[in-house]
Amino acid sequence: MLSVRVIPVLLLKGAGLYKTVKFKDPVYVGDPLNTVRLFTEKEADELICLDISASREGRAPNFELLNDIATETFMPFAYGGGITTIEEIRKLFYIGAEKVVINSSAFSSANLIGEAANQFGSQSIVASIDAKKKLLGGYEVMSHGGTRKQKRAPADLAKELESRGAGEILINSIDQDGTLQGFDLDLIRQVAESVTVPVVACGGASSLSDFRKATDVGAAAVSAGSFFVFQGKHKAVLITYPTPEELAATFA
Repeated sequence: MLSVRVIPVLLLKGAGLYKTVKFKDPVYVGDPLNTVRLFTEKEADELICLDISASREGRAPNFELLNDIATETFMPFAYGGGITTIEEIRKLFYIGAEKVVINSSAFSSANLIGEAANQFGSQSIVASIDAKKKLLGGYEVMSHGGTRKQKRAPADLAKELESRGAGEILINSIDQDGTLQGFDLDLIRQVAESVTVPVVACGGASSLSDFRKATDVGAAAVSAGSFFVFQGKHKAVLITYPTPEELAATFA
């Protein structure tokens, strides 16, 4: 069995599925439920569903949509976006989510990750870090959909979030998001070296070889959005997922 998880990331906005480039200009690409069905048929390892507008708008998760998603798939899925309370996390698990992804609330509700880990187990709590390059070198963390600077280095924050109880770190490069130009390997390496929990790489994958490069620098799992959704130079929408044979060859 393949030890590396390969995870499609679905960006939700309202009741639609969207894609962004560098966290900007969301473009509608289809019905998320139909997309979930296709990934289920293709036997994806798991899914990550992120609401890209919930935190910016101060809005709670769309539980009705997430309940529909849960009924469409048997694969594990994680949800992030607008999560601010233990009650919301409990409801997400009741609906059928296996993990919750916490990003902005790690700053506005410092105890949320620890409380959630204590109640539900660290293995179900994913801390998400969105980072971008600084003009003079290094990286800075952004929250609320990339709109607020947090004046933190991603590696330092990852270490802190692990100490709070996060059982997994999702590191996303804002600069590479939706570009299909490959992962930011230096960013992944820095974060992976700072923690002992699994790190999921996100942002920029354009080929199976990109997945291997990410695991070579420390990622325990890899994820992608555009790579699984768009095909060809005109970016036609076509949902794809590698075959078991392709994945086995990639990580051999």
